[in-house]
Amino acid sequence: MTAVLQAQERKEFRGSALTHIRRDGNIPAVVYGAKLESKSIYFSETDFTKVIRKVGRNGVISLDLAGNKYNVVLSDYQADPIKNEVIHVDFLAVDLSQDITANVRVNLVGDAAGVKDGGVMQQSMHEVSVTATPDNIPQSVDIDVTSIQVNETITIADIKANRAYKINDSDEEVVASILPPRQEEEINSGEKQEAGTPENEEGRETKSSEV
Repeated sequence: MTAVLQAQERKEFRGSALTHIRRDGNIPAVVYGAKLESKSIYFSETDFTKVIRKVGRNGVISLDLAGNKYNVVLSDYQADPIKNEVIHVDFLAVDLSQDITANVRVNLVGDAAGVKDGGVMQQSMHEVSVTATPDNIPQSVDIDVTSIQVNETITIADIKANRAYKINDSDEEVVASILPPRQEEEINSGEKQEAGTPENEEGRETKSSEV
């Protein structure tokens, strides 16, 4: 799925020019990559938001720059944490026939059997590195956890099969696991103190007083 984003080339690079661009509801950006010299551009924040909602964080965007169209993906962005606004974007121009590598979110799907039995789901990896042609980079790596029991784990090796992309992380990396219920952990850990008088209590007489 692709969407077209109209962009204009930036000619002014002073700080005041960037302020003016943002004040007008636009986002400054840079595009670089396959068969394209690095260019400073800007585009409508509203249009950008619509495009990202359509294609997703890792989707291919058709960038229209002065009538020339380039296939690009979102490489990086900067956001204002206070205003929750994107203030700068990096686009990577790509060749749709050539593989690229991207970090993709891991999404655990379903209610695990072990959690229903009182276990605690622990997700160790929230992103994985994948390699594929740009149009085969997924928005997320979805993992069905419904059959996972207490004390079982999911590793990278368990999720590599039947996918249109290569997962680059090592096979033994643990993605998620289900820990035993906490009550059982505390009982089995043997950390509960035994009843009795603590040793080496200074200043206390431990013998019975003679009458």
